[in-house]
Amino acid sequence: MPEARASSQHEDQELVRRSLRGDKEAFEMIIHRYQQPVVNYIGRMVREREMALDFSQEIFLKVYASLGSYRPQYKFSTWLFKIASNFMIDHWRKKKLPTTSIDQSFDYEDDGRRLQVADEAPSVGRQYELKEIRGRIEAGLDRLPPAFRELFVWRHVDGLSYEEMAEIKKLPLGTVKNRVFQAKEMLRRLLGETP
Repeated sequence: MPEARASSQHEDQELVRRSLRGDKEAFEMIIHRYQQPVVNYIGRMVREREMALDFSQEIFLKVYASLGSYRPQYKFSTWLFKIASNFMIDHWRKKKLPTTSIDQSFDYEDDGRRLQVADEAPSVGRQYELKEIRGRIEAGLDRLPPAFRELFVWRHVDGLSYEEMAEIKKLPLGTVKNRVFQAKEMLRRLLGETP
């Protein structure tokens, strides 16, 4: 597994070098490689698929414009998700989302928005069961504060390491681990509340 990651990182760096030399096909390969993880991340943050698709296009424009600032000693995916995270922070600032201390209890109302996810279960009964479970999880994620939801999604959906998340958010590793744990516990409590 570490060899596959190193190979992927080397491929990313080569695609960046080629993109900087004007190879449009190389940047298309970067988009192809990272579009779905970025759309998934943004989709879980904004809860609207069309907005997630629009935002991901804007993020890749920012990535392209910033390629010259990428440093090969860092993982490309970490650098890319830092741009996506900054984009979401800017979005939330513009929307003037209500802020909440991370030390107080949370009581966010579910506004009913859901991200539609394809389900390939074999039977109708199983599809219904999975849809109910997914709906409960999505509703629970909606109620998490954005800072916690972001870290939870990165860790448990996108598979980022704690170290990568700490680097992206410029937070101590222990803080990131603590917030992911708190998000998991909040989600567990929220799922226990729903019938």
